[in-house]
Formats: sequence, C-alpha cells, structure tokens
Amino acid sequence: MHQYFLFFIFWKQTANRLMMVHYLHELAGCRVFSQEIPTDVVVVVGGVNFSLHKFMLVAKSNYIRKVIMESKEADLAKIDLSDIPGGPEIFEKAAKFCYGVNFEITVQNVAPLRCAAEYLQMTDKYCDGNLAGRTEDFLDQVALTSLSGSIVVLKSCEDLLPMAQDLGIVQRCVDVATSKACNEANFPCRSPPNWWTEELSILDISFFGKILTSMKSRGAKSLTLASALIMYAERSLRDLVRDHSGSGAKSSDPDDSDVRIRQMELLESIVALLPAEKAAFPINFLCCLLRSAIFLKVSNTCMSELEKRISVILEHVTVDDLLVLSFTYDGERLFDLESVRRIITGYVEKEKSMAVFNGGDFREVCSTALQRVGKTVDAYLGEIATYGELSISKFNGIANLVPKNARKVDDDLYRAIDIYLKAHANLDEIEREKVCSVMDPLKLSYEARVHASQNKRLPVQIVLHALYYDQLKLRSSGGADERSNRQDAMSTRNRLQSDVTLIKENEALRTELLKMKMYISDIQQKNQGTSAAKAGGGGGGVVPRRPTFFSSVSRKLGKLNPFRHGSKDTSNIEDDAVDLTKPRRRRFSLS
Repeated sequence: MHQYFLFFIFWKQTANRLMMVHYLHELAGCRVFSQEIPTDVVVVVGGVNFSLHKFMLVAKSNYIRKVIMESKEADLAKIDLSDIPGGPEIFEKAAKFCYGVNFEITVQNVAPLRCAAEYLQMTDKYCDGNLAGRTEDFLDQVALTSLSGSIVVLKSCEDLLPMAQDLGIVQRCVDVATSKACNEANFPCRSPPNWWTEELSILDISFFGKILTSMKSRGAKSLTLASALIMYAERSLRDLVRDHSGSGAKSSDPDDSDVRIRQMELLESIVALLPAEKAAFPINFLCCLLRSAIFLKVSNTCMSELEKRISVILEHVTVDDLLVLSFTYDGERLFDLESVRRIITGYVEKEKSMAVFNGGDFREVCSTALQRVGKTVDAYLGEIATYGELSISKFNGIANLVPKNARKVDDDLYRAIDIYLKAHANLDEIEREKVCSVMDPLKLSYEARVHASQNKRLPVQIVLHALYYDQLKLRSSGGADERSNRQDAMSTRNRLQSDVTLIKENEALRTELLKMKMYISDIQQKNQGTSAAKAGGGGGGVVPRRPTFFSSVSRKLGKLNPFRHGSKDTSNIEDDAVDLTKPRRRRFSLS
C-alpha cells in the first residue's frame, strides 16, 4: 500500500508536467524530449544516456513501471536498459512513442520495434493502441505482403534471436517468403525471372536454409532450389566461388584464420543444403565448390559429397573444369590431385557396374561417354604436364585410371607424354620408359608414328616396336579377309615403307658424319706418326698395325644397329614363308 501511495503522490506532482509536455509537443512536434521541464530519470542503453520523465514512460511501459515500483530507492534516478533489443536507436523510437512524437515504422525497424515493445511490455493489455499493436498491424498490412518485405524483416531478425523466434516473426517471414518465391519460380512476373534468388541471397545461411527446406516441402523442383543455391554461394563466397577460370585472384588472406573458419562453416552448410538430385547443378559450379573445399580444408564428408556429385556427371566435364580443381587461386601451384583421381575412379567404377548390369563385357566395349572422358583426361594431362612438381607416379596414376579400351587411338596421350618429357628434360632412360609405359605404341596414328620416329625424347624401343608390329600385322593379313583388307594392307605397307625410308635417311646422315670424323682422325694420326718418326731418327722397332678405315666404320655402324642382338627385319620375308597357324612367340617389353 505504501508503494501505491507513493505512486499517487508522484502522479499528482507530475500531472502539471504532463499538461505542459503536451502543450510543448503541440508547439514543436519535431522535438523529441522537452528540455524546458526538468527530467527526473536517466535511462542508460548501451552507453547512451537518455534524460526522460518517469510519468511519460510509465504511461506506456509496464516494465519501467515495475522497475520504478520495485526499486528500493525512494527516488530512482537511473535505469539501465542495455539489454533491450535493437539498442539505443530502437529505444529512442520507443521513447518517442511514449511521448507521442511521430516517427516512421519501416520494414527495417518493425521487427526490432516489436521485440522492444515486448521487452518493455508496451502491449495493448497495458495501454490501448500501444507500440506492440502498432508494429503488429504494420507487419500484417505492409511488411509481410511481399517477398522483398518479408526478406528484409527476416534479415533484421538475425540480431533479435531468440525473441524474434519466440514471437513468431521468423516463422511468419519464412512462410511468406516461401510462398512468394515458389509463385515467382513457377509463374515469373518480373524480369529477370530469377530475381527472387537475389533477394534470398542477403539472408544468413540459417534463415536461407529454412526457406529452402520450406520450398522443398511445398514441392519446389530441384532446379529451382539449385538456382537459389548457386546465387547464394556466389554472393556469400564471392572470392572463392565466382571465378570459374581456374586462375582467379587471391581469395581472403590465408593468415586470417577467423575468416577462413567462417568461410569453411558456410561452405559446409551450403553443401548440406544441396538437393538429392545429383545432376541439378552445372559441373563448373560443382568444381568451383570443390576447389574452395580443398582450399578451406573442409570436412571429409563435405569433400566426399562434392566429389560424388562431380563423378556422376563426369561425361560433361571439360579440360577447364578439371583445371579448376587442380590449381591454387594464384594459378601457380598444383593442388593435391587426389580429388581428381577419386572423381575419375568413381566414374569408371560406375561404368563398370552399368556394363555388368547390362550383361556386357567392360573389357571389350566401353561406352561413348567413357571414351569422351578418356579424351578429356588425356588433354588434361597435357595441360598439367609442364609443371615440375608433377611426379611420374602422379602422371601415370591419372593416365592409368582410364581403361585401355576407352582409347581408340593414343595420340592425345602421346602428346601429353611428349610434353611431360620435354618439361622434365633431366629424366634418365629408365624414367622415360616409365612415363611411356602408359601408352600403347600400336595404337598411334600414322601421323603420330611419323612424329615419334623423329622424336629423340622417346625411348627408341617404343618406336621400333610400333613399326615391327605394323609390319607383322601386314604380313599376317590374309585368308578369308585378304580380299576385303587388301586395300588397307597396301596403305599400311606404303606407310611402313615411308617410315623405313625416314629411318634409313637418318642412318645415312649419321654414317656420313661418322665417315667425316674418321677421316679427320686418320689425318691427325698420320701427322702424329710422321712427326714421331722424324723425332726418333729412323730407329728400329715394331710399328703397331693401325685399324683400317673400313674396319673402324664397321665397328661404329655395328654399335648403331638396333638389331645387333638378333635380326628382326621382316622386309625381305615372303608372305608364304610365314606360318600363320603357328605364329612365333616373341616378347617385346614396353616398360
């Protein structure tokens, strides 16, 4: 009773003040708080002091009334409201409302005002037409009638949790945004048609995920969800995802661990929202996501999900897409190529399973898609072969992932090998043979064989094997297919003769050069012998026999003969001299 008596006395003392405040407000509505009537309380909000009148606040706020009534001080002069939602800016508007000063309620401040009204207990139960009722009317009649308005209100709720969630503002915004977004996706009424995805991209990932989940429950298509996710990822991870070239600018500072952690968590959340349909996203976008995942070192679950999605649609991959996965953002260094290996392996395993399911033999027939992937992988090897950090094991490991029968010809693989050998000029003979072991010389085209026959970077054995097998195939062609293959055999014979001619011309040039060197050496030795005879004064002695010119040439040419360990020349073998029923057993190592 004593408290209520004090409040009555306080009311009597401030009645005249109230009349004066209303009068001053009518004279100058632009003034927030009257400076001519002494204030009796200071409200502190986040370090900002507001000098106010208790009676004006008590008239609208039940919370402030309780604070004053329950205070142990006889004349409370300071109230701390630092934890009010919205901070000083929103409290100032709430105080204006208590003083009857007009201000604008917008989609940006309606949610903080609604939460502040709840905090201050400025509800219609305490006073008719209070702030809580005004903000609710604005939400229903203005803010939540459009997609853009609901998104802005939802964005403002990010700093108002959990109160905005408890008041139902978040869910109401999600419901409106979901409904409007689905309508726009199915029946676009603005240009461009995907404008609504840009609206959603300003949200926090948690609110964005709520809308996407709600859209999915309403039956939104996977492509619709994918378009929203792509826009969101490109906006929220702009430096990491938006560059599709594989040589983009440097992303965030690698030393800023907090930024890296936020980006990693955001990327993992985006991947977790990807719809179940694997082919809903373009492969270049998935490759950019995976490169970002490698750079940020995300969890194995996130990495594996992206690799599986790329592997499913690998037949649509391009060389540029694989290069995106391979290089750092500065384009100077190679990432660990394990992701590329796992992607290709997963695709090949899928093709094997499909072949078994369809009753075919994977070792004999490869699908057109796998052949296309093989050509892309060979071209990709040619692009990364110039980098010195690419070891032989990594180069061969990727090349061997593609089944042998997926390559009709090995020309692209030969080109990649040649680039690798040129870029790694310090390899010894054994290492060069290891590099070439992934290639089948028998599957080179005529143009590639001509180039290989003059390529000094290749082991000579590779070229000789190709030429020999071509000739053996030509000799053994006959029987029932002889008439139908006669034209091909003649063409092969002509190409073989051309190859042999090139080799003979090279050998002839080497022989001429050797003769010249031997001739000069004989002249020098003769001059030295004459000088020695003159110096010795014609003394007796046995003069050692010098090797003749022809014997020296024979020894040198014998060393150059590639077949010195056994003749393998089949150019003079007659067709009828080859027993086709029992072919000779020969072993030609390509390692």
